[in-house]
Amino acid sequence: MAEMKEKYVAQKCEQGTIYIAEEVAAAIAADAVKEIEGVSSLAGANVADQIIGKKAARAVRMDVEDEQITLDVRVMLRYGFDIPETAAKVQKAVSTAVASMTGFPIKSVNVHVEGIVFE
Repeated sequence: MAEMKEKYVAQKCEQGTIYIAEEVAAAIAADAVKEIEGVSSLAGANVADQIIGKKAARAVRMDVEDEQITLDVRVMLRYGFDIPETAAKVQKAVSTAVASMTGFPIKSVNVHVEGIVFE
């Protein structure tokens, strides 16, 4: 059976080390994304993923280098919204939320617009 390799960011403190899993950053980012007007949903998940709660983990990826986080966020946008403007709002919201909750600096937030939803 293949072993799953999970990504973590680690922060050393007096009492030991705090490890924050990629899924935690993904959940924080997903929560921030759903507040942005013009975003229909996170992208890249099927119905089964939504039921078992893995939608955020598939739509948000984290990379850690030199104790800085880079996030890739995949979204579906609503028809009629300005794509660059909406993507910039996603970047700001995700960066602010993840940095404030994890304490780690955000190097970049890359937004991948996977499609447009005609509602």
